[in-house]
Parts: sequence; C-alpha cells; structure tokens
Amino acid sequence: MNISATARKGRGKARRAGNGSAVEAGGRAGFMARGVIYFLVGVLALRMAFDDTGGGDGGGKTADRGGALTEIAQKPFGSVLLWVLGAALAGMALWRLSEAAFGAAGPDGRKATKRLASAGRAVFYGFVSYSVLMFAAGDRGSGSGSSDAQSRDVTAKVLDMPGGRWLVGVGGVAVACVGLWIAGRAALRKFHKHLRMGEMSRAERRAVDIVGVFGGVSRGLVFAVAGSFAVAAAVTARSGAAKGMDDTLRSFSATPAGPWLLALIAVGLAAFGVFSWANARWRRI
Repeated sequence: MNISATARKGRGKARRAGNGSAVEAGGRAGFMARGVIYFLVGVLALRMAFDDTGGGDGGGKTADRGGALTEIAQKPFGSVLLWVLGAALAGMALWRLSEAAFGAAGPDGRKATKRLASAGRAVFYGFVSYSVLMFAAGDRGSGSGSSDAQSRDVTAKVLDMPGGRWLVGVGGVAVACVGLWIAGRAALRKFHKHLRMGEMSRAERRAVDIVGVFGGVSRGLVFAVAGSFAVAAAVTARSGAAKGMDDTLRSFSATPAGPWLLALIAVGLAAFGVFSWANARWRRI
C-alpha cells in the first residue's frame, strides 16, 4: 500500500470517527442545553416585563446566561444539572469541531466558509461550556457574571487601544449584521434544510415553523440592537453605552410599545429554546 492510499485510509477513519454516534449524541445534547438556557432567559425576561408594568426591576435577576445559570443553581439538584449542561455544551463544541474538520451534513457542508463558521462556533461553545462548568465547580463569577458589566469592561479596554473606537464600531456593525442575518434566515425558514422535515407530522412541522421563525427573528433582533449599542459606544467613546443581553432586553421597554415589546421578545427567546429542542430531535448531524 503506497503512502497516498494510507493517508486516504487514515482520513477516512478520522472522518468516520468525526461523524460517529458519540459526536452526534454530543451535538444533540448541546442543542438540548442551548434550549434550556434560552428558554430560561426568555422566562426571566418575561418576568422582567411583567414586573416593569408594576414599576419593579424584574426581581433583581438578570435576563442573560448568568441569570439562567443562577436560576438553575437555586433548584433542587441544581449543581448536578449545571454539570450536565456544561458537559452537553462541550458535546456541541465537539460536534462543531468535527464539522470544521470534516465538513457538515448537506451538499455544501465541506465549503471553506461553512467549515470556518463551524470552527468559530466550536470556539464559542467551548468557551460557554467552560464557563458553565466553572460555575458548577463553584466559581460563581465565571458563568454568572453580568453580561452588561462584561460588555462595558471589554468595550472600555478596546476603546483604550490605538484605533479602539474604530475597532468597537466595526465590531458593533458586525454583531448588528449577524443579528439581521439570523433574523432574515429565520423569517425565510432557511432552517428547513438542516432539519429532517419529512419525519415530522403536519402538526409538528407547523409547530417547528412557528418557534423557528418567531424564535429566530427575536434572537436576531436582540443581537442587532446589542450591536447598535456598541456602535453608539464607539461614536461617543463611552464604554457605558455598550450593553449586554440584560440591558439590551430592558431597552425594549423604553420604546413606545413599553414592556409589551419586551414581553414579545421574551416569548420569542423562550420559543427559540423550544426550537433548539426540536433541533436536538430532527437536526441533520
């Protein structure tokens, strides 16, 4: 057997390992974990909206990943659930890494842009998994830190760098564009190509469409608004203008629609959590 044949055989084994049942299980577990976090963020934001109608502050809890983790930690067996969530998100990172290495499912899954996007998602979910596991291990500042404070701190550090205002501005525009891209793809039901739609009943397809469109558009709008706040921070050179998820969600209450718009977005984020669970069941992996 020549060297090239041996190399091809090795790559084939690696690809089969990357597409194996363990990686698939990790990906599906990751979607379940993502769904839990988004669903809880939606519930916390909805609670905030109802509390705002009475002049409160949402019970002092933040509607972001940190708030969701804190909510879980306060439940019976919360610590165990946090370890499970962290491990599941690590499975998501592993699946995305396999996509970056061997290509995703679908005819265009091996395109360089797709693999690069998967690599970026692998890094992101790896970081999220690490923060959740550190939180479960007792480092309460790791996973539950306020997203607003973190955004301000990062923005302040970047603004102090040479060309910092440009960097923050470009980053804000990028986040806003990603948000609009997410919302647009959800509205156009682009998620159909990633799901095994033929295995669903008519009622299931309708339900997946509802939570997929509503949830995806809501999530995209949150990203877009957060990006616009980063742009404002760049224009004014004030790190305080940047907002994390919690303050971004609260900003919806400041619109003419008041807390009702926040309530609508909150339900949308919870719907995205349900949509993530649907991905755990029907996603092509």
